[in-house]
Amino acid sequence: MTSHGDAPLGVFDSGLGGLTVVRALRRRCPAEDIVYLGDTARVPYGTRSPETVVRYALGCARVLIERRVKAIVVACNTVSAVALDMLRVELDLPVLGVILPGARAAVAASRGATIGVLGTAGTIASGAYPRAVASLSTRTEVAGQAAPLLVSLAEEGWVEGEVPRLVARRYLEPLIGAGARSIVLGCTHFPLLRTAIEAETAALAGGPLPIVDSASATADEVASFLAERGLATSRSAPGNLTLLVTDLPKSFAAVASRFLGEQVVGGDGASRSPTHVGGDGASRSPTHVGGDGASRSPTHVGGDGASRSPTNAGGDGAGRPPIQAEADGAGRSLAQGVDVEQIDL
Repeated sequence: MTSHGDAPLGVFDSGLGGLTVVRALRRRCPAEDIVYLGDTARVPYGTRSPETVVRYALGCARVLIERRVKAIVVACNTVSAVALDMLRVELDLPVLGVILPGARAAVAASRGATIGVLGTAGTIASGAYPRAVASLSTRTEVAGQAAPLLVSLAEEGWVEGEVPRLVARRYLEPLIGAGARSIVLGCTHFPLLRTAIEAETAALAGGPLPIVDSASATADEVASFLAERGLATSRSAPGNLTLLVTDLPKSFAAVASRFLGEQVVGGDGASRSPTHVGGDGASRSPTHVGGDGASRSPTHVGGDGASRSPTNAGGDGAGRPPIQAEADGAGRSLAQGVDVEQIDL
């Protein structure tokens, strides 16, 4: 009989940027099964009203609860800023965000100096980082800067060269001018631009400054939380990852692979039904529940319109067989498959 700790961990974001948190989680907690939901049909959340963000976040969380997750990680700075408290009130399971872990890591790195935060307009306007930092250190000030163009550059994969460096410089100048001596990547897209951000920060500050990746900080806190609560999986085999999305744009596979750091096959509209390994270790074909409550087979996608079994890549970049390929005696896949399902909210 499977323990509650062997149930999957739920993660959601407004789009695919939260896959940087999943990437960090898979490094930090490799045996955990993860179900990720990207609300790609309604991205971005950063420009939405707080009321709309709360409504969307509750919808995403309820989908994950239907998947019987043991805890939810909100891999979205905007949702963490404006909806985390409401989620904790409404949901009967642990909910963790990305802002407090990022703030904690920034306070440790800044040693009392001003902390600079790059984020979406919604995250910066919410004042969530200043509040989080104030709860940890009353002496540390926070300077925030909305950086919407960095989101677009990350989505497009334009993360190297003169353009991203010039854009990064434009957003970093006011932070360094305000005395910031550490920079928080307060959006899950921004780790992809870390090289450009580090270079421009050093150029503006006259030397390198600490760059705090809230995705890595969150993964560390999630690992500690699961261990402290007795919720860490008892398995030792690599965990399974299932990706849920509310829309499948043509660029899905490329963008998802870029954020996740593993190959994701998607975008041709071809229907497939791969085997999904659930929290109980049983092998089954996944279904999803649409807005009308009906259970359906997921839509799976490839790159050129051809129907095929997807090839998956692990953290080492090596191509692996799809999740149907082989299983151990308990029916659990020995490969780290990446299933993709399109759902309705």
